[in-house]
Amino acid sequence: MDRMKAGGSGGVRGTGGRAPSAGAPGTGTPAPPPGRAMNTFSAADVEKRRGVRRMKATATGLLLLVALVYVLATWASHAGAGAWADYVAAAAEAGMVGAMADWFAVTALFRHPLGLPIPHTAIIPTKKDQLGVSLGEFVGENFLSEEVVRQRLRAVGIGSRLGAWLAVPEHADRVTAELAAALRGALTVLRDADVQAVVGEAITRRADAAEVGPGIGKMLERVVADGGHRRVVDLVVGRAHDWLVLHDEQVMAAVQGGAPGWTPRFVDKKVGERVYRELLRFVTEMRDAPAHPARGALDRFLTDFAADLQSDTDTRARVERLKGEVLGRGEVQDLIASAWTAVRSMIVSAAEDERSELRLRVRASLLSLGARMATEPKVQAKVDGWVEGAAVYVVTTYRTEITSLITDTVAGWDAEHTTKKIEANIGRDLQFIRINGTVVGSLVGLLIHTVSQALGA
Repeated sequence: MDRMKAGGSGGVRGTGGRAPSAGAPGTGTPAPPPGRAMNTFSAADVEKRRGVRRMKATATGLLLLVALVYVLATWASHAGAGAWADYVAAAAEAGMVGAMADWFAVTALFRHPLGLPIPHTAIIPTKKDQLGVSLGEFVGENFLSEEVVRQRLRAVGIGSRLGAWLAVPEHADRVTAELAAALRGALTVLRDADVQAVVGEAITRRADAAEVGPGIGKMLERVVADGGHRRVVDLVVGRAHDWLVLHDEQVMAAVQGGAPGWTPRFVDKKVGERVYRELLRFVTEMRDAPAHPARGALDRFLTDFAADLQSDTDTRARVERLKGEVLGRGEVQDLIASAWTAVRSMIVSAAEDERSELRLRVRASLLSLGARMATEPKVQAKVDGWVEGAAVYVVTTYRTEITSLITDTVAGWDAEHTTKKIEANIGRDLQFIRINGTVVGSLVGLLIHTVSQALGA
């Protein structure tokens, strides 16, 4: 029995006293990295192993007990103690057979019984990798299928739960703060030169691809129809009047300077004064009279120009050439590129300020979304559909990678250590099989002997 007990608790034999370890030279399996959780025993595992040893001792002690009973009953039968001794001996003999059979079955899971390389024994250490593959396939087929994923997510009701969570102001504040931090981090990581180049190239490409003439013409047409240009005209005419009042001498000097050299100076002066007075009168009347003929002429010019921008081929072509020249200037490209710096600074400042309009609007949107998700079935169904679709896509697309995590992890475990750890977790329950085998075997042996005696009588 000492030998049997040694076979029930010793290491795997037939390979030098140890099972081939994963990562051993010549096995072709990469060595597991140090510190792998499966290759260490926790305090709970140590306590479980003590429990397994106690149950092994109990099961072995019961086997020794029925063996002793068998010896004593057989001796008593030969000594003429009576028929009862035969019944006890038969029960004890069958109990020993049942105990030995179940000991062999339990031991064969973890190691070779008695160290003998009997086929189909030491199943866990020798079939560890196959068990990992089977486990991965089982998980992939039964847990990572589209139907299972959809059913589980639908039962959870992510849309309504997420909505109820977001509807709480404290949670909305937390999400807003996290989004602001993520936005600041993203803007900090981005290189200004790269973003400016992308923005400039995108604006230039978009402007080159689209003809601007018709769009400008439609906008100008609407502005003239609504009278929106009149304020601009008022501003220009008013500033022109003020400028003429302040620069009368310069205007008259300019007129006199353009006069022929043979004219007398006093004539040039009179002409300059007259031109100045007429120009000032014209500007003053145009400023003070909304129905001035010049204003009407300007309205007609702008209306005709808006029509030409939309329909006249030559006008549209000239606008396109002007557009290309403007976009090609370095100053314009610098202005487009510098717009990113201003936009980024504005966004970062708004993200850092808890009371900024940006963060307040985001918070309000989150609260509104949470309330709708918590109360409106259509919104819940839409969110659930998005989540289910994303989960199904990940599961169906990366199922092989997910299951390979199981198979590769199991393949990286040390065979002997894995065996001991599995035995520590389920070995105590398996020892009850030995105990049950002893008890059931004894009862069956007693029944068979009883029936045999009854039929023989």
